[in-house]
Amino acid sequence: QVRLVESGGGSVQAGGSLRLSCAASGYSYRPLMGWFRQLPGKEREGVAAIYTSSGGTYYADSVKGRFTLSRDNTENTVYLEMNSLTPGDTGTYYCAAVAYSTRWWDASTYSRWGQGTQVTVSS
Repeated sequence: QVRLVESGGGSVQAGGSLRLSCAASGYSYRPLMGWFRQLPGKEREGVAAIYTSSGGTYYADSVKGRFTLSRDNTENTVYLEMNSLTPGDTGTYYCAAVAYSTRWWDASTYSRWGQGTQVTVSS
């Protein structure tokens, strides 16, 4: 059974860092794994994505230069390193996976989702 489990959320002051993890299990192939966030009062938005087979990464403009994706294929885990956090980054962060997509930022293209993890950045 395919499953995604996020961890690593928490509370941090502005300018701080957090690292989110998403562990995937049950896959027989290496999927595209994306991170999305839902900020208060807003729709879910794509933050970043990584092809776990090739390591190719994609980032939303709002996080470029601050967030970095990496993968550990031996552990079937992807990591989202978030630096220079601002209160505007506060929200629930979700990991998602799909075999392939040309629209990494589009939540509707993903077939599996994790339960979400809360990130709170205080000023």
